[in-house]
Amino acid sequence: MVVAMTALFLSLGGVSYGLATGVISGREIKNNTITFKDVRKDRLGGGSIKESTLGPVPSAFITSGSAHFAVVNGAGQAIRFRGATSAARTAEGRYQVIFDADVRGCAYFVSGLGSNVNGVDIRTTGANGNDANKPFHLVVLC
Repeated sequence: MVVAMTALFLSLGGVSYGLATGVISGREIKNNTITFKDVRKDRLGGGSIKESTLGPVPSAFITSGSAHFAVVNGAGQAIRFRGATSAARTAEGRYQVIFDADVRGCAYFVSGLGSNVNGVDIRTTGANGNDANKPFHLVVLC
């Protein structure tokens, strides 16, 4: 009976001690068992988290590289861009912008895709409908 009471006391006392004092080590916690509700506010800070082990936030649209754009002048030179690797005038009023990723499954605001899966072909026209070299803005959303 004494042994049973001692075992009961130690098992309950050990758990209560850990809960009462907050002395629980990482070895005693199973993976994916603690949620934000279990952590007191402002108890985890930059010193507690290894930022190098964090991945990208799935819903972070711009930071994940989903938004590409290019501002191109009439000569085919990229003036401002994000994710574009090159821009060129391929003929009178025709341009191609190449991006750092496949843009076939993206939405783009200009003309159709070209033969390069990472590129967009653009055609600009003058007032009479003929091909003409004009500056343009291009946005690609994936």
